[in-house]
Amino acid sequence: MTRTRRRGVRQLPGRPYPLGATWDPSGVNFALFSEHAECVELCLFDDQGTEFRIPVDEHTHRVWHVYVPGLQPGQEYGYRVYGPWAPEQGHRFNPHKLLLDPYARAISGCLTWDDSHFGYTLGHPDADLQLDECDSAPHMPRNLVVDAGFDWGNDHAPAVPWHRTLIYELHVKGFTMLNTAIPDELRGTYAGLAHPVAIEYLRYLGVTAVELMPVHWFVDDRQLIQQGLHNYWGYNSVCFFAPDTRYSVGPNAMTEFRTMVKALHAAGIEVILDVVYNHTAEGNHLGPTLSFRGIDNAAYYRLAPDNPRYYTDFTGTGNTLNLVHPWVLTLIMDSLRYWVTEMHVDGFRFDLAAALARELHDVSRLSAFFDVIHQDPIISQVKLIAEPWDLGEGGYLVGGFPPGWTEWNGRYRDTVRRFWRGDTGQTADLAYRLTGSSDLYEADGRRPFASINFVTAHDGFTLRDLVSYDRKHNARNGEHNRDGTDENYSWNCGVEGETDDPAILSLRRRQMRNFIASLLLSQGVPMLLGGDEFGHTKQGNNNTYCQDNALSWLCWDLEPWQEELREFTRATVDLVRAHPVLRRRRFFFGKDIRGTAVKDITWLRPSGREMQDEDWRDLECRCIGMLLAGEASGEVDDRGEAVRDDDVLVVLNAGTAPLDFRLPPGCWIKVLDTYEHDVCEGPCGECYRLIERSLAVLRRLHR
Repeated sequence: MTRTRRRGVRQLPGRPYPLGATWDPSGVNFALFSEHAECVELCLFDDQGTEFRIPVDEHTHRVWHVYVPGLQPGQEYGYRVYGPWAPEQGHRFNPHKLLLDPYARAISGCLTWDDSHFGYTLGHPDADLQLDECDSAPHMPRNLVVDAGFDWGNDHAPAVPWHRTLIYELHVKGFTMLNTAIPDELRGTYAGLAHPVAIEYLRYLGVTAVELMPVHWFVDDRQLIQQGLHNYWGYNSVCFFAPDTRYSVGPNAMTEFRTMVKALHAAGIEVILDVVYNHTAEGNHLGPTLSFRGIDNAAYYRLAPDNPRYYTDFTGTGNTLNLVHPWVLTLIMDSLRYWVTEMHVDGFRFDLAAALARELHDVSRLSAFFDVIHQDPIISQVKLIAEPWDLGEGGYLVGGFPPGWTEWNGRYRDTVRRFWRGDTGQTADLAYRLTGSSDLYEADGRRPFASINFVTAHDGFTLRDLVSYDRKHNARNGEHNRDGTDENYSWNCGVEGETDDPAILSLRRRQMRNFIASLLLSQGVPMLLGGDEFGHTKQGNNNTYCQDNALSWLCWDLEPWQEELREFTRATVDLVRAHPVLRRRRFFFGKDIRGTAVKDITWLRPSGREMQDEDWRDLECRCIGMLLAGEASGEVDDRGEAVRDDDVLVVLNAGTAPLDFRLPPGCWIKVLDTYEHDVCEGPCGECYRLIERSLAVLRRLHR
């Protein structure tokens, strides 16, 4: 049992900046923001776990600070914060609860769930109004003082241009956990991802950026632990500076993470973090007191204006961080800047980003969040990706973020899925999606790379499941299949789930090739879900947030058809990179290029004639051709010289019958057909035979 007592320790006033625990050879400066606190205690722990409390007497501009001489890296600490217990007014101070430092660079230990984590008395009729006096310290992790030094050597950001970027979304643990080519002790860790086997695979696939699912230190939900499950995805952050130790071999997660980044950079691969700044793991008014709630609930969270006992929830998690407050906005910006300058990451994907831009209620393009991002000389220069929605009213904002931002294009995902499923009326919208979604991004001056194109992501079906299931199968999550979306736009090709029927298997594998080819051939930035390139399945579960097991982990023991799909994916990546017309920097004009009689893009019917207005309005149209002019693209390269390429024709047939597509005049060579599992060239005649539900790419040789 941890004993607590006060000890007379030499202390100095210290400084209010920087926030967090900052070590120098003489000691450690501690600084903590709290606007409404009445008293703060710094809690230090020795090797036996004994707690020593030091009153923090100095506070400047709402920052409480103290300097303790003689402390060294590895020192465990926490805080106890005193103030009003007045939930009806939004204040939930409780000094009986040990609190994590929001600016902690490292965390020691893990959270062991106990009733003492709750600031109120469980089981009382008005539970959250009654102060609980049980000490939470024995069950809490602790912050660690760190030495921030690291030998980066000649590390530098790969700085891959957006139009050459291929993003690969992966989970640090799930990517290597079952890879027997990586040493056992490294699997599932930052070191495992840094292993030459993992890096060489990413290079082989043509990946230029890995997008890591959340690595900020997070909490396993209590109800999941009670069910024998875990929060696998990690969208339950508490500390926005500390890399999670779940993914480290040893106790020094910071060093292991940096070593991973350095290794990926050496291979030319960027690191993008999926960050969750919209909410925390403390939940609603009935959640635990772990950090922000006990430090200053009314400052850190959006509270209901008419009843601050409760929280304004735009995230579906019970709370929303209060980015209207300048100190909370400072916290987020300090975190972002830290991960770029100290951890060398190359960009961020912002979970439920619309919630970050809400001022009073509505999402605003003029919000302080956007302003400070754009004005920051560091953050504004890295890759910024928004998940452009939240769960609040008016929160679906695909195409609504300002210049400087890219977006997960949910319109792209839905349209491509529906087109290949065979839905009516999708062809006109598909044309926009294939060409970079100019209808969403061009008006405000953004370019095609504003669209992060994806067919699947961590949230939802994998690619294999998308063509194998009509319905979600989430019973293993313990919520009676009620969790996860019901709107998947999937098609099982005739049988629900696994089958031995060779015709259905053939169709499913062709559909997977259709999706992969469509994704990689589209203008914009492709994002590939890790494992889709070889047909990973989660057995129809479209919400595996709590499945930290082989259902989620990538299995590298591949069947022959999976190896063929992987080879098809790699070859398609190579094909796209060989043709500049397939990775443009600017939107198509759709008209004659100045000085030529050639359009940069022409849309064709199977008969060979150009699409007319009535063709676009034809709801039954399921086959089109996209002719891209190589010699007259209107593009220039990095040296300002005109980009020259072969003309490329992409033909897509989502219909249920084969057809002969009449080709424009010239000598055409087939370079890809999803009817085949490999990518190889072959000459064409006047027409190209396109089977049902297939895609082909042809190139025209210049005379």
